[in-house]
Amino acid sequence: MGYIHVSMDIDRLEQFTAESPDPDAPAIRIAEMRGATKRYGDVLAADNLNLTIFKGEFLSFLGPSGCGKTTALRMLAGFEEPTSGDILLDGEVVNSVPAHRRPVNMVFQHYALFPHLNVADNISYGLRQQRPKPPKDQIDDAVRQTLETVRMPGFGPRRIWEMSGGQQQRVALARALINQPKLLLLDEPMAALDRKLRRDMQIELQSLQRKLGITFVLVTHDQEEALSMSDRIAIMRGGRIVQIGSPRDLYDRPNSRYVADFVGKSNFIDGVVAEIDGPKIALKTPDGQKLQGMAVGQLAKGDAATISLRPEQCSLARKQPSNTQAGMRLPVKIINRIFLGEHTEYLVKTENFGDFLVLVPRQAETAEGRFEPGDDAWLYWQTSSALVLQAD
Repeated sequence: MGYIHVSMDIDRLEQFTAESPDPDAPAIRIAEMRGATKRYGDVLAADNLNLTIFKGEFLSFLGPSGCGKTTALRMLAGFEEPTSGDILLDGEVVNSVPAHRRPVNMVFQHYALFPHLNVADNISYGLRQQRPKPPKDQIDDAVRQTLETVRMPGFGPRRIWEMSGGQQQRVALARALINQPKLLLLDEPMAALDRKLRRDMQIELQSLQRKLGITFVLVTHDQEEALSMSDRIAIMRGGRIVQIGSPRDLYDRPNSRYVADFVGKSNFIDGVVAEIDGPKIALKTPDGQKLQGMAVGQLAKGDAATISLRPEQCSLARKQPSNTQAGMRLPVKIINRIFLGEHTEYLVKTENFGDFLVLVPRQAETAEGRFEPGDDAWLYWQTSSALVLQAD
């Protein structure tokens, strides 16, 4: 269940839920991973993780299955002990401190609610395990207050099977929040929800985190979920953290093709660095063309590199754009069109670089006219929109 040694002062709980973190206050370190490595026999699940988690932030571990993100979360929770390196909470090494003695609670992917207990008993389970156990009236008051915090007043007598997936998730959150953890860990808690309910719960989790000021750490493979909810994201690959930053930083300045491909959609053109002019790079493609973009990171002449171009930074025209309109331009054929409301997504085929995705705003499409599959067109973009990254 996580940490349960807390004072059941209801006034303190009400004050805690009413306050939000001060954005101007100095950053306070809640948790750290220092060279944290975890091996299972010959399998390296987490490799030399170094990360500082600050008070009041919403941090996400993002990556594909098997990248080590859940192992990192379990080491923070106390369910796994690092093979080497350290886990720190409030500046103290807690490698051998068991989960129930850490100021940490965890919400699991399938919630792990007790089906034979009602909502109130599920939420109060951790409090009832304390020794000495708090008085019943204090536990009841804490349950009532926590149910109001997750917008489920009066649900205490309900049975678990009588509730929807979203309601069960709130019960799991309430069970974790009632212990006032310093760190709340979320292991893909919305994976079982449908798209609309998942979006609603994302907004609710954000609002709840800001209201309570608790530090949230989320594990997810859903890039949209991480981008929309997080203050910072740690991108993982092969047991390592490959880049940490804000959602905007990761989207606008990925440090590798892997990150650019995992955070949002992107078009890629491979080549070799042919010329360097300050931040501007000329990339020579296998067919001999030179395409220009802006360097991200250190690149040298002759390095293998990749141009990353986001679909929304591409444009389509019926006639060849002028030099003032475009930094680069390519003739293309329209392959497919998907209407997305405010945007239309086009799949276009280039002669030498394969298929490209292009996201055209509705206003721009109205001005240029709608393209149909089979139409010839010109794909163009500004040089400043093309990022030149080190090849993976």
